[in-house]
Amino acid sequence: MTDTNHPADDIAANLAAINQRLSRALAEAGRMRAPVIVAASKMQGEDRIRRAIAAGLTVFGENRVQEAKAKWPAIRADHPGIELRLIGPLQSNKAAEAVALFDVIETVDRPKIARALAEEMARQGRRPRLLVQVNTGAEPQKAGVLPEDADAFLEACRDDYGLAIEGLMCIPPAEDPPAPHFALLAKIAAGVGLPVLSMGMSGDFETAAQLGATHVRIGSALFGARKASNP
Repeated sequence: MTDTNHPADDIAANLAAINQRLSRALAEAGRMRAPVIVAASKMQGEDRIRRAIAAGLTVFGENRVQEAKAKWPAIRADHPGIELRLIGPLQSNKAAEAVALFDVIETVDRPKIARALAEEMARQGRRPRLLVQVNTGAEPQKAGVLPEDADAFLEACRDDYGLAIEGLMCIPPAEDPPAPHFALLAKIAAGVGLPVLSMGMSGDFETAAQLGATHVRIGSALFGARKASNP
């Protein structure tokens, strides 16, 4: 289905603007390494995703296993080089599908999920890369290991479940300034030698980049506000 709610070139223009903003932010912070843009394609139709690929994006993030399973196999058949990341919470009963579909799972956050992923990786012979989600704001409604428990959980992932964790992910509380949360995540990662930091979204990706993000998850700034009639 063709999306008529947006001009055909809006994603390319938005991506150019995002890259300009990133360049300015990095220059201000004296950093050279730009983070990877993860196109957060939740609730975006196939046409919009294909336009994003045409604009040059190769890394995408989905929030729900079932939504990703419904739309991505056909797209990836045409674009086998795409990297697909799970950036939303994972339920243990979806672990098998997640291991089969995603290249990276960013939301490992409790022993039950770690165990389910380890079992499925062994069963399927497939090893997606893994990040641990840290609940930097200790929000009771939000997924993620508490900051004070992160070291112990990372150790358990390695020693108890045989999982190789490559980095950390966080979503700061909406009402808080994001910088302290990004700085905390970077400090935890540095303390255990993890190189990957997935942090920053449409409203705060510049701050995240200045504080060392290796990946920023951008949805609305890239795709625009989603309209109800979007496919």
